[in-house]
Amino acid sequence: MDSISQKLEKLGILPVVSLANPQRDALPLAEALIRGGLPAVEVTFRMAGAAEAIQAIRSQHPDMLVGAGTVLTAEQVDTAHAAGAQFVVSPGFSLNVVKRCQELGLTVYPGCATATEIQTALDCGLQVLKFFPAETFGGVAAIKAIAAPFPMVRFMPTGGVSLDNLGSYLKCKAVFACGGSYITSAKLVEAGAWDTIAELCRKSLDIVKEVRGNG
Repeated sequence: MDSISQKLEKLGILPVVSLANPQRDALPLAEALIRGGLPAVEVTFRMAGAAEAIQAIRSQHPDMLVGAGTVLTAEQVDTAHAAGAQFVVSPGFSLNVVKRCQELGLTVYPGCATATEIQTALDCGLQVLKFFPAETFGGVAAIKAIAAPFPMVRFMPTGGVSLDNLGSYLKCKAVFACGGSYITSAKLVEAGAWDTIAELCRKSLDIVKEVRGNG
């Protein structure tokens, strides 16, 4: 795996957030994640201002791992790269997105939930993928089944991951990390519940440590 994937694997969980008010919330959120021991975040392009948030976080916290999520087009890849994103995550497989990320040297995690999508990713030289929406598509059992013919592939399940099932996902050998919007939900961010977010980070890391023996 590349260095970005290795860092995510060590953390075990990647907070995923959509920021409605990036000017207000980007930096307090980053600081809450750092306090909680999770210096990483995927800022999705579902909301306007995602690039602004990425740029602000990278500027103030250069050691933090910051990526762009819900990237659907090559143009968004360019925007994310210009803002300082270190990796790109897509909900599905887009050849245009993958190719542009590879041209720019950006780590990319396309969403793959079928054998055909995985084989397409392999054809592009990718072996570390997103599995989305994880719970809707069958959760851990589905990942184990789809991973069987692809032992070289590792997955980051996202969508429906929670404190209750995080451990089950991490016990799956095909999973290198999980994406977790539960840590940075819109409700918590809107309320400015930074202490709660930091505590959710700590609880998540406790689960990672319990499962993997990290730390």
